[in-house]
Amino acid sequence: MTLKEKLVGDMKAAMKAREAGRARLSVVQLVRAAVLQVEKDRQVVLDDQGVLEVLAREVKQRQDAIAEYQKYSTREAQEAVAKLEGDIKILREYMPEQMTDEEIRAVVQEAVAAVGAAGPKDMGKVMGAVVPKTRGRADGRLVNQIVKETLNK
Repeated sequence: MTLKEKLVGDMKAAMKAREAGRARLSVVQLVRAAVLQVEKDRQVVLDDQGVLEVLAREVKQRQDAIAEYQKYSTREAQEAVAKLEGDIKILREYMPEQMTDEEIRAVVQEAVAAVGAAGPKDMGKVMGAVVPKTRGRADGRLVNQIVKETLNK
């Protein structure tokens, strides 16, 4: 079963669950709309990897919004943060398990050795080797930070 098929199945199940599945239905519909929009814009049919990229982008958007809402201490902001955190939890169910810092560091060390990186000037080469191995399984900012730390040693 592809990821798109799973999204459709979960959307149907959430529709049948009515009240209990309202949050899931909303999130799944938004993700499906985002997937369809990417397919329309690029004129392609996304595979599971493409759908994972859309999911990762949706998670990142919600994380950025949480950071903005946390600047305010109003009740409405706290409710929005709680809703966004719930959305992220639902989205992560469709994504592979996230890599730990140690796993990312191991991939980065392997890439540094493979490309023969000597310092910060080789960041592009290292990122080029690391990103395909971490895509959808690690936050890009965290990967970038770990690569910087490794190359600046």
